[in-house]
Amino acid sequence: MKKATRQAYGETLVKFKEHPDLVVLDADLSAATKTDVFAKAVPEKFFNIGIAEADMIGTAAGLALGGKRPFASSFAIFAAGRAYEQIRNAVAYQKLNVTIAATHAGITVGEDGGSHQAIEDIALMRAIPGMTIINPVDDLETEAAIETILEHEGPVYLRLGRLAVDRVHEEKQPFVIGKAETLVSGNDGTIIATGLMVQEALDAAKQLAEQSIHVRVLNFSTIKPLDETLVLQAAKETPWIITAEEHSVVGGLGSAVSEFLSENQPTRVVKIGVQDQFGQSGNPELLKKHYGLTAGNIIKKIKELRN
Repeated sequence: MKKATRQAYGETLVKFKEHPDLVVLDADLSAATKTDVFAKAVPEKFFNIGIAEADMIGTAAGLALGGKRPFASSFAIFAAGRAYEQIRNAVAYQKLNVTIAATHAGITVGEDGGSHQAIEDIALMRAIPGMTIINPVDDLETEAAIETILEHEGPVYLRLGRLAVDRVHEEKQPFVIGKAETLVSGNDGTIIATGLMVQEALDAAKQLAEQSIHVRVLNFSTIKPLDETLVLQAAKETPWIITAEEHSVVGGLGSAVSEFLSENQPTRVVKIGVQDQFGQSGNPELLKKHYGLTAGNIIKKIKELRN
């Protein structure tokens, strides 16, 4: 089954509509962020702030100070970029319970082009003290993550995609912030992936297993705080690590893994992601191929590491 995590986001908000403190804000993009589903179900808990992301985050901060748990929704390029100062000073500086729900992240926004493809948002949010960053792999994990966020103390950046993706989990599992999971075992190498690159990593691991190459696949849905225990274990038990993300290789998951290992367990790390360039308009699947965000490119890099 395929479903976009942004779709799961809107549907999950409705499931928790009875939560006494839940409120949802949007920057006039509710049809795309899928908060329109929530707006129709409980209009008294929904606020369309208009095309004014900075104002939306400031309003969310005020609601949080009043005891609410706001989810502020917009495209990632606007949520993380246009409202950065408000996220930093109004939300994170005060350690407020605000979730920035950023949809349409990465290059798979597709035809909207490079101006709308947020490939720097994780880097921006990682630099903010106390910010939690969650990038769910599928619809079930999105639902589980939101359930956990509703009880979490502090700001959260929830990264969501436009593209429908295959379900990785057969059933919803408890989501623990800061804990990654092992999806495939193996000691010939490790792939640490996040978001839709997890599906590509699983495909690559399956193809490699048919060639008697057994690589470990780890799903890092929480990028900050990083599951350092699992990273360290992989570095000690396998000869190299590949990170895979739909984000720039500068400042994202690959950077987080490399920074940690350089001080704790120096290990060969190869980063698969957007190589310090902007996106462009095109079909999402063709863009993934162009930027090397595919199982095929993962396999290519692994074979290069083994030579």
